[in-house]
Amino acid sequence: MLSKKEKTVVLDSEGEEIRYKKKPRTWRERLTAGLFLSPSFFGVMVFFVLPFFVVIYYANIDSIINREFVGMQNFEGVLNNSSFQDAARNTAMFSLVSVPLAIILSLVMALILENEIPMKSTFRTFFLSPLMVPVASIVLIWQVLFDYHGVINQAVTVFGGNPVDWFKSDYGQVVVVILFLWKNLGYNMILFMSALSAIPRDVLEVSRLDGASAWKQFWFIKMRYITPSIFFVGIMSLINSFKVFREVYLLTGDYPFGSLYMLQHFMNNTFRSLDYQKLSAAAIIMCLVMIVIIGILFIVEDKIGKDVEG
Repeated sequence: MLSKKEKTVVLDSEGEEIRYKKKPRTWRERLTAGLFLSPSFFGVMVFFVLPFFVVIYYANIDSIINREFVGMQNFEGVLNNSSFQDAARNTAMFSLVSVPLAIILSLVMALILENEIPMKSTFRTFFLSPLMVPVASIVLIWQVLFDYHGVINQAVTVFGGNPVDWFKSDYGQVVVVILFLWKNLGYNMILFMSALSAIPRDVLEVSRLDGASAWKQFWFIKMRYITPSIFFVGIMSLINSFKVFREVYLLTGDYPFGSLYMLQHFMNNTFRSLDYQKLSAAAIIMCLVMIVIIGILFIVEDKIGKDVEG
């Protein structure tokens, strides 16, 4: 086996080494490559890099008119804002509940559909159907189900219970968690099914011959192979949990019930009031929090991945 410093030697018919010299690129080839890359380069610069520095600039001035440098004053104002604190608390609670459920339930469904069960393709299509439904249609379905005069309350009334105003009570976040899971479980399930299908069958067969139970196969073999997929699904679910604002906004409007007031509501309402300094500071805080969380996940995944490779 060749080491990193060794290279393959090509010999001619007389046994002498053939040396290949890399042809340098001409200015015409470099110009052509630059022209093909320029649209993407300028697009990234104009729509991502430049706005990033503009946001940093707005977060450190007192107003667009005076433009005086105030340092961390805007960040302190955002962190001490009661609306921002409530929104951050609700968003964190929603993510802490919905993301683990999205990972666990989708993994369980993938393990079930991995076996030969009746109507396997039908169940797979059923779980994937939310991916094809527009957001407006999803909101309409949830309004029909959880409205005060909706299907759920009618069923509760039939069984002798009292109707609940779901979107104006402490149960509102539970309804949104159910919506989030219904929308995202199918995609996560497909990712896990792909990871499970990539596990070497001979490893599972050998463990089965050695008397390993289904639980031991799952915990000591399958879990070690699908760990990267678990972290990927976790990161994607975390990002999607921050984007649940669309559904909540269409269901409840700009100022929903307390437990449904998310960070995106705070950002949207701050934008409507044209308070760019507060908006920019809040955006940077959210970005830093996401970087820290995702960085920690990548560090943990790297350590576990090395253990799996070893």
